Amino acid sequence: MKENIYTEIVKYTKEIKMPVTCRLFKDEIKDAEVANKSYAEFLHSILQKEYELRRENGKKNRIRIANFPAKKYLEDLKVECLPEDARSRIAQFKNLDFIRSGQNIILAGSPGTGKTHMAIGLGIKACMAGYKVLFITIPLLINQLKEARGQSILRSFELRFEKYDLVIADELGYISFDKEGSELLFTHLSLRAGRKSTIITTNLSFDRWDEIFSDPVMTAAMIDRLTHKSYIVNMNGPSYRVKETKEWMEKQN
Repeated sequence: MKENIYTEIVKYTKEIKMPVTCRLFKDEIKDAEVANKSYAEFLHSILQKEYELRRENGKKNRIRIANFPAKKYLEDLKVECLPEDARSRIAQFKNLDFIRSGQNIILAGSPGTGKTHMAIGLGIKACMAGYKVLFITIPLLINQLKEARGQSILRSFELRFEKYDLVIADELGYISFDKEGSELLFTHLSLRAGRKSTIITTNLSFDRWDEIFSDPVMTAAMIDRLTHKSYIVNMNGPSYRVKETKEWMEKQN
């Protein structure tokens, strides 16, 4: 009789996707009998394990879906090597209030100063906190927008883009855009302005953004839209990558 019940339990837990319960219910029943646990205590114990597994899987799935190029954590940042402005802001950003209030962060400065690492670290922390995150480079985003327009699926692409709690748009300024790309990027990022958060990394100061956008009026509008109630972090400073390379070369000698 008991084996028939166990077979049914396995069937039900597989059907409703409760893998922990399916795997552990026999041991949990034995433990409950030995410890003389109440039905409520038994149920609480096994559901707690199921909940914890789903919570951990949810974190892993959000990190996977975010499409980070590498896993870079805030804890791995050498804060003392960051530019001064970033050092003073990093603790403020860690609480993720900027996501809750739909504010942007613009990390602007010279290459190798920790912009992408800082952005990814905040993105992973957001995933762990339950937020939906997307990491994408600006050149790739523009290519995807052009493809979506060509396939007449631009609106569905935009709707999907709007649902992310945080978008990390990396590498603004590494290549210039044609008029179509500039217009698509402006429209796309404007959809999130004031409602959802975007982190932008760029190696160009605002007075040089007209080098990548073909239209000065659009450039001014883009800066105005993205910087409104945003955190602008000065990331100018010596390259940490260059410093690491020098240290590595010294160790080889």
